[in-house]
Amino acid sequence: MRRHEAFALACIALTTGSTGACAQDPVAPTPATPTISSNSTLVLVPALVRTKGGELVFSLTANDFALTDDGVPQKLRLEKDTDSEPLALVVTLEGGGAGVHQLSKYTAVAHLIDSVVGDVPHVIAVVGYDSSPVLVHDFTPDADAAAGAIQALIDDDNGDKGAATLDAISFSVDLLRKQPPKYRRAILLLSETLDRGSHTKLDDALRAVADTNTAIYSIAFSSAKSEVKHEAGRISSTQAGPAGGCMAKDHSADPDTSDNRFVQTWDCITLLAPPLRLVTMATIAARDGLQRNVPETIAHLTGGEYFKLGNEKSLEKELETLANHIPNRYILTFQPQSPHPGLHVLRLWLPDHSDLLLTTRRTYWADSGPPAAPNP
Repeated sequence: MRRHEAFALACIALTTGSTGACAQDPVAPTPATPTISSNSTLVLVPALVRTKGGELVFSLTANDFALTDDGVPQKLRLEKDTDSEPLALVVTLEGGGAGVHQLSKYTAVAHLIDSVVGDVPHVIAVVGYDSSPVLVHDFTPDADAAAGAIQALIDDDNGDKGAATLDAISFSVDLLRKQPPKYRRAILLLSETLDRGSHTKLDDALRAVADTNTAIYSIAFSSAKSEVKHEAGRISSTQAGPAGGCMAKDHSADPDTSDNRFVQTWDCITLLAPPLRLVTMATIAARDGLQRNVPETIAHLTGGEYFKLGNEKSLEKELETLANHIPNRYILTFQPQSPHPGLHVLRLWLPDHSDLLLTTRRTYWADSGPPAAPNP
């Protein structure tokens, strides 16, 4: 049985009358709808700040941060009381490929989804995928209904050998685009590290994760095959800074942030590349990252977080961490000055607080906007 057929049967078994409906066939992603264009006035830059011991820091002001957009300094504003804003969350779970063997661990997601969204107004959708994504449950404010949909996906172990992660991400982003602008947007992704069978091109995937204010939180596992490829394909020192310079390994760094090779490469690019080459070099680094570890790269690009999937106990701990981190981000904004169409590279840092760890988005996408009306 094809997985989307099995998903449909699982959906039918859910309690009727819950908000939203299950899709019985995979739905093709809709064409990309830009959310940031050259005539936009505001770019959102969420930022999570922690001590090296992992404690959250709440006492900073806009003046503590510095930001460049393609190397150009920008004036920042700090939005107030954003922790009470409503949240739209898509839970995206791999049930094909190597994910079939991980389904039992996903039970923790069903049990803890209510704590992940917290006490703010929220809507939750559930997406499952193997060689194609399927909407298991549309957006609902009922966390119990979402948990039931997640459990129905767990109970269905008929996934095929595919793991089209990039397709599933694009599909999930398209769902979030349709939510009202007042909602914060987030994706919780559980998947293996490598994409297996997506039709989405790398450039399109990069745009999908860069052109919305969506944070992607990834928890990933590696099959033996993908782990070998991942280790063999690590970024070499010839791709970034000089030996002993910004690409030198920092043994004291937080393993989930600055010690990550993709993050380290990106930081080197933003520090060393001339402004005119910055976007090209960053795009190459992002494509390379997507080929090596999809969930890790998209988490870092969007300002989300990345964890390695261990056992169910460790997954519960990671979900509890996310429940604490998701609402406790600084929301910084700036008004770009005539942004060029395409990918923009952001660099945010704390000039006077080098001892603190900063997690933030690294890109946004600007479109040219609608053509100008002809002169009468």
